[in-house]
Amino acid sequence: MTKTPSVLFCVLAVGTLQAQNHMTNTATQRYFNVVRSNLESSADVMPAEKYSYRLTPQQMTFAEWLNHATQRNYSDCAILKGEPVSELEKKAASLKEKAEVGKALKDSFAYCAEALKGMDDQKAISSPAMSNAFLHLVVHNNEIYGNVVGYLRTAGIVPPSTAGREAAKGKK
Repeated sequence: MTKTPSVLFCVLAVGTLQAQNHMTNTATQRYFNVVRSNLESSADVMPAEKYSYRLTPQQMTFAEWLNHATQRNYSDCAILKGEPVSELEKKAASLKEKAEVGKALKDSFAYCAEALKGMDDQKAISSPAMSNAFLHLVVHNNEIYGNVVGYLRTAGIVPPSTAGREAAKGKK
């Protein structure tokens, strides 16, 4: 019988902590996890021969867009973790092949997921650099995904975000 009040206290404490970190929890669960899934899935579904594809001669290749996301992930999340920027950030710019680009992207998102585990609302607003890195992580990756969608569509591929909605409609 004495365990019940302790368990109830723990449940209430966790709920209170989550409520106190509404901004970071929402940003992570609703925005970071979604764009992470969309970009990683985009890397997976694009054929290897399309990684050098450009929509127009002036634009980046599909691989360069993903490399750009990788680089910014390492830069932003190093700030969130209070660490120097990884050498992997510089290395990403030279990647061209599907396997290496996709792996680097996924590794950078894993690094950021680790950084977000240590975030709370207070830390996110603790300095302009921290706030900018936290917001940039979500906003910038969504901007990149918006560009990547055009590459997928011109390659005849339904983007992951659309494919997910279509699959959900089919289940109803």
